[in-house]
Amino acid sequence: MGMIGGGEGAFIGPVHRMAAELDGAIRLVCGAFSADPARSVRSGVERYGLDAARCYPTADALFAGERARPGHERMQFVTIVTPNHLHAPLACAALEAGFHVVCDKPLALTVADGETIANAVRATGRLLAVTYNYTGYPMVREARELVRRGAIGAVRRVQCDYLQGWLASPQPDNKQAAWRVDPARAGAAGCFGDIGTHCENLVRFVTGLELESVCADLNRFVAGRALDDDGSVLVRFRGGARGTITASQVAVGEENGLSIRVYGERGGLVWYQHSPNTLVVHRQDAPTQVLRAGGPGISDAGRVATRLPAGHPEGFLEAFGVLYRNFARAVGSHAERTPEVALPPWDFPGIDDGVAGMCFLAAAVESARRGAVWIDL
Repeated sequence: MGMIGGGEGAFIGPVHRMAAELDGAIRLVCGAFSADPARSVRSGVERYGLDAARCYPTADALFAGERARPGHERMQFVTIVTPNHLHAPLACAALEAGFHVVCDKPLALTVADGETIANAVRATGRLLAVTYNYTGYPMVREARELVRRGAIGAVRRVQCDYLQGWLASPQPDNKQAAWRVDPARAGAAGCFGDIGTHCENLVRFVTGLELESVCADLNRFVAGRALDDDGSVLVRFRGGARGTITASQVAVGEENGLSIRVYGERGGLVWYQHSPNTLVVHRQDAPTQVLRAGGPGISDAGRVATRLPAGHPEGFLEAFGVLYRNFARAVGSHAERTPEVALPPWDFPGIDDGVAGMCFLAAAVESARRGAVWIDL
C-alpha cells in the first residue's frame, strides 16, 4: 500500500499503517506524506522506515512513479489520510491512475464531491473503502447480527453518543485541531464532520435502517470558532424508528466516549467503546445477558472479527485492522477475477457509506442553520 498524508505531526497516519499491517497481508511501501517535498521524504524515511526513492514529493509523482514500476513491485492501493478538502481530488486521481483507494472519513468536503468520487469508482471499476473503523469491533458486528436475526424484534429507538473534551478550549498550536475547525479544510461541519459522522455510520451499520430526516442543533461554544464543536440530532428512520445522535468535543473529562444503544420490540443492545469486548443484551422476558468477545454464544459474525481468546483485550487498532484485512481480501479477489465472475460482497464501509455520511452532514448543517427544522435526506 501507499499513503498520502500522515507525515510529521499527524496522528492518524501511523494508526492506519499499524492497523493495515496487523494481519501480515499488507505492507506500506511508498507515499507522499506531506505537501512539503523535503518533509515528505523525511517522514517516509524517519517515521515509516521506507526507501527514500519511494517517498514522493507529490501525489501525482506517487501515482506516476508507482505505475512505472513492475506490476509485482508497485503499490496496489493508496490510503488517503489528509484533511477533508483533499479527499475528492486525490481519490479521483488515484482511481483514474488505476489504484484502489482507502479514504479516511468523512468521504469528502461536500455531497457533490462525494458523488464525484462515486462516479469515479463506477467508471474505473476500482475498489474504495471509507475507514469508519468502529464497525470493525467484534461486538459491534455481533450487535448487527443480533438485529439481523430479529433477536430484539423490530428496532424502535437508537441512541448513539460520541463525547470528547479535547477541544474545550482554543488550540492555536495544535496541528490536528487547526484544520478540524477550518471550514476551508474540514467542510461545513466541525465536530459532526469529525466524530458525528462515525455515529451516523455506526447506527446504520448495526440497525440496517436508513435515515429519512433529521432535526439538528449544532453549537459553537468556544469563542471565535467557525464550526460546530457540539451538537445533538434527532433522527427519523424509514419504517418508523426514531433516534438521537449526540456528539461533542467540549465535554471536559471525556476521552473517546463512543456508545450505541438499540431498543427493539422485545429487547435492547448496549455497547461502549471503553469496554469494547462486552455487549449487553436486554430481553423483555429473560435476564440481561452479557456477551464477551471470543466467549460462548458468539455468532460467526462476531467470531471472525476476533483475533485472540476470550479475556485478551482487543481494541481500536484491531477494529481498524478488520477493515483493512477485508479490503486486502477484496483487492486480491479483484485482481484474480474474470469478467464473467462477480466479486462477493466484502464487509467494509464503501462508497455508498461515504456518500450517505455526506448527505447526513449536509442535512444536519442545513437543519441547524434554519433553526433546527426537520430536513429530509
